[in-house]
Amino acid sequence: MIAAEQGNLPAPFTGFVGRHREFDEIRRLLDTRRLVTLTGMGGVGKTRLALEVSATVRTAFPDGVWLVDLAPVSGPSAVAAVASSALRVPDLGALPALDRLAGYLAERRALLVLDNCEHLIDSCAELATTLLAAAPELRILATSRHTLDVRGEQVFALTPLPEDEAVELLRDRATAVRPDFRADEADRPGLARLCADLDGLPLAIELAASRLRTLTVGQLTDRLENRFALLTGGSRTGPAHHRTLRGVIDWSHELCTPAERLLWDRLTVFAGGFSLEAAEVVCSGDGIAEAEVLDLLDRLVAQSVVLTYERDGLPRYRLLSTIREYGRERLAESGEQDELRCRHRDFFLALARDVDRTWYGPGQAEKLARLRAEHTNLLAALDHDGDPRPRFALVAALCWHWCTGGFLSEGRRQFERALATSAEPSHERARALLSAVWVAQTQGDLATADRWLDEADALGASLDDPWVRNQASGLRGVSAHYRGRPDESICRYERARTTATALGDEREAASWLLALAGVQAYADDPRAAETGGRVITAAEASGERWGRAQVQMALGHHAWDRGDRERTEALVRAALENMRGFHDHAMLARMLELLAWAAAAGGTPERAARLLGAADARWRDAGSSIAAFGPQLAEQHARCERALIDALGEAPYAKAFAEGGAHSTPCQAVGFALTTAGTDGSTEPGADAPTALAEPGHQGPGPGTLRFGDVVYCPASLEVYRDEQRVHLTTTELKLWREFVASPGRVLTREVLLERVWDIAWAGDTHVVDVQVMRLRTKVGRERIETVRGFGYKLRG
Repeated sequence: MIAAEQGNLPAPFTGFVGRHREFDEIRRLLDTRRLVTLTGMGGVGKTRLALEVSATVRTAFPDGVWLVDLAPVSGPSAVAAVASSALRVPDLGALPALDRLAGYLAERRALLVLDNCEHLIDSCAELATTLLAAAPELRILATSRHTLDVRGEQVFALTPLPEDEAVELLRDRATAVRPDFRADEADRPGLARLCADLDGLPLAIELAASRLRTLTVGQLTDRLENRFALLTGGSRTGPAHHRTLRGVIDWSHELCTPAERLLWDRLTVFAGGFSLEAAEVVCSGDGIAEAEVLDLLDRLVAQSVVLTYERDGLPRYRLLSTIREYGRERLAESGEQDELRCRHRDFFLALARDVDRTWYGPGQAEKLARLRAEHTNLLAALDHDGDPRPRFALVAALCWHWCTGGFLSEGRRQFERALATSAEPSHERARALLSAVWVAQTQGDLATADRWLDEADALGASLDDPWVRNQASGLRGVSAHYRGRPDESICRYERARTTATALGDEREAASWLLALAGVQAYADDPRAAETGGRVITAAEASGERWGRAQVQMALGHHAWDRGDRERTEALVRAALENMRGFHDHAMLARMLELLAWAAAAGGTPERAARLLGAADARWRDAGSSIAAFGPQLAEQHARCERALIDALGEAPYAKAFAEGGAHSTPCQAVGFALTTAGTDGSTEPGADAPTALAEPGHQGPGPGTLRFGDVVYCPASLEVYRDEQRVHLTTTELKLWREFVASPGRVLTREVLLERVWDIAWAGDTHVVDVQVMRLRTKVGRERIETVRGFGYKLRG
């Protein structure tokens, strides 16, 4: 009888660490499902988790819990025989092994653990189907890098360890090989960084721990660039393909079809994530038809080689660092790397050019969101060596991404790097210089803008390019405006618009009309209302929002200069509504400044001070200041600030100013500015953002608080209490906390937090998020913010 044996599970040599949620969920599934398959990439811990769960449910299976290790099995026909042997089924009679096994299990209640099914999928699927049909009390727990795809299968996808559990595993295994290994809370960021660099893979962490016999955590982290040579020396008794990190990935690579391997290798050309469209265009050809990419990608996802995630409502894909590095080695060996990098650059050049060409129309915020999602790919494309002209073309076509997408300083760096690569005259260099001028002007660096304009103008003359010369002349008008010479600016804009129309460039003609409307408004030109009205009417008809907001802001200045405070506020609020979804820090800062002036004049000094603080945060993120946009605006800012200090006092002004600066992202700043303010400057009920911190001496949380276990948060005062004691959070920690509070119970990925809190797109390294969340958790309680499957965090109630 099998019952007498109670199974053949091996005794573990090491302690089981983490996976508490997964452990409980798999146990629950085994109560209700007859076939549960744990999937995930190699080294993620499928076997160990399956054995741990199986060991704890022994009593529920009186006829035993049986491990069938399929790793050493090479022939599909041997699967049933190996399973029979594992269960010690008597080899009697002439029946096939599968039939004997089915008959033996027919009346028994047992659990079968089929381990390492991925290279024998069809045979394992047949085995599971036959046995489950013959034995109604049988349960099967399978581990595989690929699903069995049989009826009734419950798939449980196992992901890398979350940070806390990864660090705990590293500590446990490091202590086993080096008993004097110690790591306190101060060492935690280093341990977390090492685990993140290892993608949270248990096998990689265990292999790394063995290196801590002789290396420090910092030394080990620094050497991970060559991880496949470094992470060797696993258990001699373990499966051969689990003794080194390379062995694990080799095994996964060999299980793929030739076309799947080819796509895997080619996908490594992407930096960070990628879209389906990008994969189809960049990775097709020479062995992969474009129409095949979707199916191949889906198969790589099913094999846990490619991971999926969502950004701005769009599905995207990514590779773990370990998978990417392995594929890049193969790609380099294939000789395709240079060609793939060219195709990668050309794809993103076409994307940037399409955004530039269609900018003045609907969907501007969505276009910027797409570029923001591809930020790391854009930077990688700009790093491509070779002919400098495509690089000039790409950096110039990304002008909207740099200036209105929230990457002004990054744009400046990229222009300087590109322009330094080659001084050879070309139309592409001339256009890159013109786009660089816009960045420098927005930053208030008019001297550099003049220098680049001189070079662009000279190139336009030598290349006989009237478009370049016209743009240079128009951009000199921008500098004239910012230097306080609006009449010169108006003349240059009018001439630039007329010439652009003559050259057949209606897009640039519309752009110069927009600029003309703005400068007329700032100059109190009587034609401002008529010109601005034309721009706004055209923008409303086309669905364009960014230019419309710019003109509404300019007309708000015009109303301000004429003493019409109410119209100023109405126009700025309309402009801010149109700016939702944009990351144009400098433009938002100008709107917030103007609204602050109106609030001060309207008798709400505290709100005005907060608006100035919110504007200051945007100026800092833009790397610019109000002075960049002309002496008149700088003088008005100074007058407003002096008036507010006189009205409030220096300390209350500084306090309110700091509160405004706590609205750290464009979305938060716009939401705050659009709240309806009462006469005392406080926010009315239902407002989107807090406006007043608690007064000194405030004791405990007041009304309108939110409770999360032992943590209480007061949105009105931005105060956090734990066990009735005030928790002091840094500015960054408070920003993180507010994001969690806004989405309780919802998983926020590291990429989302990086964008919302730091206002930057994912650049392949989310270490800063992990470190800051770890610090926040030490203050509000580790159990309060849960790490979810290694991809992000969520606030628990």
